[in-house]
Amino acid sequence: MALDMALLHAVVAVAKAGGFREAARMSGSNPSRLSDAVRRAEQQLGVRLFNRTTRTVVLTEAGRALMSRLLPAMNEVDAALDALNTFRDTPGGTLRLNVPVSAARLVLPAIVPGFLQRYPDIRLEIVAESNVQDIFRDSCDAGIRYDDHLEQDMVALPIGPRVQRFAAAAAPAYLAAYGTPQHPRDLMQHRCLYGRYATGVTAEWEFSRGAERITLQPQGPLICSIGAAMELTVSTAIAGAGVVYLFEDWLKPALANGSLQPILADWWLSFPGLWLYYNDRRLIPAPLQAFLSWIRELNATPG
Repeated sequence: MALDMALLHAVVAVAKAGGFREAARMSGSNPSRLSDAVRRAEQQLGVRLFNRTTRTVVLTEAGRALMSRLLPAMNEVDAALDALNTFRDTPGGTLRLNVPVSAARLVLPAIVPGFLQRYPDIRLEIVAESNVQDIFRDSCDAGIRYDDHLEQDMVALPIGPRVQRFAAAAAPAYLAAYGTPQHPRDLMQHRCLYGRYATGVTAEWEFSRGAERITLQPQGPLICSIGAAMELTVSTAIAGAGVVYLFEDWLKPALANGSLQPILADWWLSFPGLWLYYNDRRLIPAPLQAFLSWIRELNATPG
C-alpha cells in the first residue's frame, strides 16, 4: 500500500509528541495541518491510528503496531540522510538541546553565537525549562544539567565555567531600613525573596565558610517558580522589597551598578559547573557532533 511520506512523518510526529499541539511546536508546523495529515493517513490506510479526545491523543492498537515497525525504519531514513553531511562542506540540520533556564541565560550566550557563525547550516533549538526530565522525551539530541541531575549511562562533557556561586544581595534602601545581616542565620529575621521548584519543593538557601555549612528554609513575601520567573525576584529585590540569593552571574549587573549590594559574601556557596550530556549508544547526528567539537574547542581555549 503506497502512502505519502509526508503523511507518515506527520503520524510519527504526533505519536512521539503525544498530541497535535506539541507535535506542531516540535516540528515547526501547526496543529490543524498535522490533524489533517493524520486524518488523510487514516483514510488511506483504512484504520484509525489515534483515539482523540479534547484532552488526549493516544495511539490505538493499530497505531501502536504501525509505530513498532515504522519508527525503526524512520530512524534508519534519518540516519541515511544524516550520513550525507559527511559530503558537505559544513554540517546541516537541527540540533535540539534541553537546558535549565539558568544555562540559557548565563552560559549559552557565550557559546551559541560563535557556534552558529561556525556552522551556518545548523538550526539550533533550545528547550529551556526548570524541570529535570528525560531529554529524549521531547526528541532532544542532548541536554545540559548540573552533575547532581545527570542521567545514568550518559556521556558528559563540561560546558561553561567550571565553578559557579550563589550570591546574597539586597537593595541599599532595604539594608538601610532593616539592617545588614552579619550571619546567615540572621536571614531568618529578614524578608527573603526565594524560589520553588515545579515539584512544589521550596529551594533551601545553603551557605558555607570553611568547615561550617548552614542550610536555611527562607521565609518572606515573594515566592517565584524556579526558572524564568526568578527575574521577577531580582527586580523585586532591586526595588527594595527583600533579600535575594541567586546565581552570582545573574546578579552581576545589579551588583555592578549598585542597585543591589552584596551581603554575607564570605558565606556564598560555590558549586560545580554544568555538563553537556548525550547518549553515545545512539546515532550521534552531525549537528550534535559539530556542537561537541565546538565545546571541546572552547574548553581547550585558555580563559
